[in-house]
Amino acid sequence: MPKVLYVATVVKTHIMEFHIPYLKMLKEMGWETAVAARNDFENPADCVIPYCDTYYDIPFERNPFKLGNIQAYKQLKKIIDEGNYDIIHCHTPVGAMLTRLAAQGARKKGSKVFYTAHGFHFYKGAPLINWLAYYPVEKCLARKTDVLITINKEDYNRAKDKFKAGKVVYVPGVGIDLTKFSKRIENRDKKRQELELKNTDFVLLSVGELIPRKNHTLVLDALEELEKSGDLDYIQYLICGRGDLSEELKQKASALGIANHVHFLGYRNDVNEICNASDLFVFMSLQEGLPVALMEAMACGLPAICSGIRGNTDLIENGISGLISTNSSRELANCILDMQMNNNFRKEMAEAAEKKVKQFDLDSVVNIMRIIYLGK
Repeated sequence: MPKVLYVATVVKTHIMEFHIPYLKMLKEMGWETAVAARNDFENPADCVIPYCDTYYDIPFERNPFKLGNIQAYKQLKKIIDEGNYDIIHCHTPVGAMLTRLAAQGARKKGSKVFYTAHGFHFYKGAPLINWLAYYPVEKCLARKTDVLITINKEDYNRAKDKFKAGKVVYVPGVGIDLTKFSKRIENRDKKRQELELKNTDFVLLSVGELIPRKNHTLVLDALEELEKSGDLDYIQYLICGRGDLSEELKQKASALGIANHVHFLGYRNDVNEICNASDLFVFMSLQEGLPVALMEAMACGLPAICSGIRGNTDLIENGISGLISTNSSRELANCILDMQMNNNFRKEMAEAAEKKVKQFDLDSVVNIMRIIYLGK
């Protein structure tokens, strides 16, 4: 029976979010599956990974310079050396770095190391420190990678041209479940009532952690622009997500005088329903690999305004399947107004977005990965 080891920094917010369909596929193919990652559940007993035969709780630290990663490396190396895995598939920067270092001996015995880059930390427009810290490391470790998987075109082109991995391939993300995320308007009014929204409201939605990278502050600044011009009256803004900036963002909304138009919903399990109750998705993130939240919104027939970054531009063609805005609060405010005032424009872009996102269907991506695993 062939064996595979999945490695990532954490379980709850990575393995459980993105990789269960692939573990399921491997089990159905007759593989023995193992996962090595840190148990990041609030209640450790909740860490039950479907389709995983063996789980190893490894004390990975997100910061690559934390001393705890030395112990994590030692544990991981022992697991890899003794496991006789056919494939070792690593994810996340720290998990992937330590895995490729730990797997050097195993590769000499025939193990194949796969690495999925969910978005390199160096990218067009990235801070210089990102290039200095991460680019040399990834370029070096590519030589210790049998299959390097990229999920957006910018990363693929750079890796193909600059890195010496055994093979560099492009896979359209981790896939989106189009049976769960699709356009369903029948429960729109009910969900709006639940969220205390009026049928006449023009509802904006953002989904993402409340952290600097997601750039929620820009949207708040744009709403302030709309308030000043007298255009905010019928606009309500929903934010799904939690994070370190929660209180800071709430205070900012209050200070800008727009708190009555901003609703912090926290972590939600009904994002598909909230998408279907909204009118416009706003996603001004500063850094992405290939954003699942944006794909989910597109699948629900929700037109989008997004930043012109790697990943977003793989999904949105400006003026066709959405609008791309700069990090100018005034420009973003104008884009929101354009969308609000032109229902036909929104409908056309939503239809184009629905068509585009079908390329990223989970079943299709799983089949692509099956072929890659089989080496065909």
